[in-house]
Amino acid sequence: MDNKFALMAALLLLVAPAHAKETAADNYRAYCEQCHGTQGNGTGVNVRDMSVVPRDHTDAREMSARSDETLFKVIKEGGMSISKSVLMPPWGGTLTDEEIHDMVQHLRMLCKCKFGGS
Repeated sequence: MDNKFALMAALLLLVAPAHAKETAADNYRAYCEQCHGTQGNGTGVNVRDMSVVPRDHTDAREMSARSDETLFKVIKEGGMSISKSVLMPPWGGTLTDEEIHDMVQHLRMLCKCKFGGS
């Protein structure tokens, strides 16, 4: 009986779908919303305890002033890497470069803007 169970479990593992890749929106919810808010407007639940207000990712004027390379760098290396808040942690040990590039595109979607103009 135990062998049948082990065989069935092994077969289920073979036919089970692979773990779905997290989307940028999933990663934003997991790692960014606490500070930047569910709408991305800088009003997350942690704001009341922060000495620096998080960036409003929906602000097209502010976000279009930041290049994709700068956004990538701050996500990967943290706020201090671009002379911004130490409260922005580095996510390079958590997110892959591909996920960070996807996150940059997600931020562009939130602000409805691109670098150098709306």
